[in-house]
Amino acid sequence: MTEIEEENIIQSFLAHLEDKLFPCLAAHTALAKNHIKIKVAGHMGCPHLDHDIVSFIYDFVDEFRNATDDFYSAVVLFPGTHITDEEMFDKYFWQRLQAFADLDAINYAFDPRVDPDVHSPNFSFSLKEEAFYIIGGHPLSGRLARRFPVPGMVFNAHTQFEKLREENHYIKMQQVVRKRDVVYSGSVNPMLADFGEASEVFQYSGRQYDKDWKCPLNIHHARPSNHTSP
Repeated sequence: MTEIEEENIIQSFLAHLEDKLFPCLAAHTALAKNHIKIKVAGHMGCPHLDHDIVSFIYDFVDEFRNATDDFYSAVVLFPGTHITDEEMFDKYFWQRLQAFADLDAINYAFDPRVDPDVHSPNFSFSLKEEAFYIIGGHPLSGRLARRFPVPGMVFNAHTQFEKLREENHYIKMQQVVRKRDVVYSGSVNPMLADFGEASEVFQYSGRQYDKDWKCPLNIHHARPSNHTSP
């Protein structure tokens, strides 16, 4: 893929976020501040670039840990993937997260500020001992806000949401985003739950799960007693 082709893919994704009706206020802020870092990969079902993607996220972690501003996101796009239905995207989504987690566990423990149990209401995905809330999207997503031009994964640092809670801004922003999503998508996302009610894995891929769904992610990290990652 040429640099021009990659740039066109990136600009197409950013245009999706630039829509004034797009419900996520944090995405609008990150975009305005040029805080969205994007990597264009290949096929979402292929492990060939897993090491490169994890290294990209590690560099992103180093950057936002040293930043004084808010709202940073890292995005991985997979334009070589032709998604035929939500089940296909969901399968690839969890395959890649499992691969990233397994690579990360070789050198890092799990972020001690969150729970490694995928069933826990305090679970978040962890890379380089940094917790992430992840958003998946693709052209056939049932949620309009998740209908990315190409399949992709957005990594949002969990600390920015914790900071909002500490400053008593989170609930207000959440209410505004949900109202905007109703206008944008026509309904409330049925997979959304308030913080502390259910594991956030139900919200990751964008697929609507039934009550019997079990998250396929298996975490093999060590759990440190404190935050040790450089």
